[in-house]
Amino acid sequence: MTFQKDALAGQHIVISGGAGAIGAAVVQALTEHGAVMTVNDILSADAAAERLAECDPAKIHYVQGDLTRKQDAEQFIIAAHNHFGAVHTVLCHAGMVLAAPLLEYAEATWDQLMNLNVKAAFLLAQAGANAMLADGIRGHLIFTTSWVANVPWPSIGPYNASKAAMNQLMRSFARELADKGIRANCVAPGIVGAGMALKQWNTEPDYRRRAEKAIPLGELQSLESVADAFLFLCSPAARYMTGSVLLVDGGCSLYPMD
Repeated sequence: MTFQKDALAGQHIVISGGAGAIGAAVVQALTEHGAVMTVNDILSADAAAERLAECDPAKIHYVQGDLTRKQDAEQFIIAAHNHFGAVHTVLCHAGMVLAAPLLEYAEATWDQLMNLNVKAAFLLAQAGANAMLADGIRGHLIFTTSWVANVPWPSIGPYNASKAAMNQLMRSFARELADKGIRANCVAPGIVGAGMALKQWNTEPDYRRRAEKAIPLGELQSLESVADAFLFLCSPAARYMTGSVLLVDGGCSLYPMD
């Protein structure tokens, strides 16, 4: 996407799950356009540094932690503030997907997925918004959701439900915080060519057949296109958006496919 290289100059952005495949691409794109970022993940500092090797280290501060715990979420924001100053944008990005038919889905797996996808997003958004209010920042909360929030994909029912919950959580933050100058929005990617989706695409013919049929544009989503969506939402170009879900899915959500 064509944005000025200083489009995000002066912004301090925090992100959960920032050392994953998509997260690292987002961190790289945002820092290349002027932002400084405090990055969270559960990986060790050395492992995270390898994942973020393409990024300018002077623009990144890494904080390891489990944001499903309220104390860790609050400490993450404190560490970010101590390193780069006031936080302007919070990316509630960390998430997981574990595939299994609903009738076989384990209770422990359900709890693990919901804790990361929904609870951690809530705790980080809450901590981030409270810091923005304390600093007098008219900030922005951005949640990573998915097209499957509205079009359920087979064998990942709990993931579908978690993303639908995130959409409503975002809208609730947007509604409650609008009069305080804090906005909230979602980015909803499609079937991204990374992680589990890419592995299934390459190794499971049935999955690839279904996925090819479900993507009207006919190809897996690139990491760059996801990063571009975040770049837009973090930029002043999106300054009048709140309560919105930005679908960047290659048309997957146009109609349900088997």
